[in-house]
Amino acid sequence: MNQVTDDHIEQDIRLQKVLAAAGLGSRRACEEMITQGRVEVDGRMIREQGLRVDPETAVIKVDGMRVSTRTSSVYLAVNKPRGTVSTMSDPQGRPCLADLIGNREQRLFHVGRLDADSEGLLLLTNDGELGHRLTHPSFGVPKTYLAEVVGAVPRGLGKTLRAGVELEDGLVQVDSFRVVGRSGARVMVEVVLHEGRNHVVRRLLAAVDHPVQRLIRTAVGPIRLGDLRPGRTRPLNRGEIAELFAAVDL
Repeated sequence: MNQVTDDHIEQDIRLQKVLAAAGLGSRRACEEMITQGRVEVDGRMIREQGLRVDPETAVIKVDGMRVSTRTSSVYLAVNKPRGTVSTMSDPQGRPCLADLIGNREQRLFHVGRLDADSEGLLLLTNDGELGHRLTHPSFGVPKTYLAEVVGAVPRGLGKTLRAGVELEDGLVQVDSFRVVGRSGARVMVEVVLHEGRNHVVRRLLAAVDHPVQRLIRTAVGPIRLGDLRPGRTRPLNRGEIAELFAAVDL
């Protein structure tokens, strides 16, 4: 745990200024938050003004939610188009994530993967601890997918998928399953699961005789794809970053 300090070390900045820079409000509003006992630094409630902290190392929470204060940290949502590979470079010259995010001085990595034929939400960051926790199965972060399949979907399929389907690498259980739309023989279903195995949604639906024609990831934990267009990128906002921290107990 980082040690709270009010030593006037050169790299340390007054807490209210750090909060204001993180988008919590004006410096005066942030001072009021501190006075009201709404701010914690490294597990200790702070009420006094003028405390100096290192925004790169201090764990700061407001109303129990962690605030991202590292000026070097980057958190991006990307809508990966079909045909783009989930790597930052590709020796075969295929479109890759680096083509979508442009030149950045930070070294970013993707959280989880989507195969080249799948599309939708990917998170990119340089926050190694957050990325590790989001992908580690012990934290059980759910991912939401829309899958287009062909043919009638039997009424009991959701119950079957929640109970679990045995694949070649073990049992897979979904958190939820529902039909969200139909157009002729094509059916769009929503699948939520916290599995991270390769091609797991495609393999799962193929195993119950509903091979996937199109697959879109629409959410990772609390972060939703929304109306972000294919090939576009946006930074996560302060609230979304706080929700991600909370989802993995950071």
